[in-house]
Amino acid sequence: MNRVELTGRLTREPELNTTGNGVSVCSFTLAVNRKYKNPDGNYDADFINCVAWRQSAEFICKYCDKGSMIGVTGSIQTRNYEKDGQRVYITEVSVDEVEPLSVNRTSNQTMSTAQGMPEDDVDFGAFAPADGDLPY
Repeated sequence: MNRVELTGRLTREPELNTTGNGVSVCSFTLAVNRKYKNPDGNYDADFINCVAWRQSAEFICKYCDKGSMIGVTGSIQTRNYEKDGQRVYITEVSVDEVEPLSVNRTSNQTMSTAQGMPEDDVDFGAFAPADGDLPY
């Protein structure tokens, strides 16, 4: 079974691209903290390359920004290609599902309405880190 579940923060602004066939795609990197502290007392992070397609790609680009905490499920995929006579190997997570755990401040009302969640006084933006608080 090839199943991956990750929770981490986006390391940069996601960008929506479209393939030649009109399919939406979004490549991004998640900073995922390790379970244990290092000898300095800090958590190290792994930077995991991910790719989302179609509605998942559009959702990430619309509602998430650099520093947003998201959960993703998917599978590990490998591919390779040749560049300048050298074989290049890529390992990434192909995202099947995405769940925002914090959202950007400008889109929180739109997201709650789009997902059919009741509109209340919850400020989702309060969970987003302040600028400059990110370690990456």
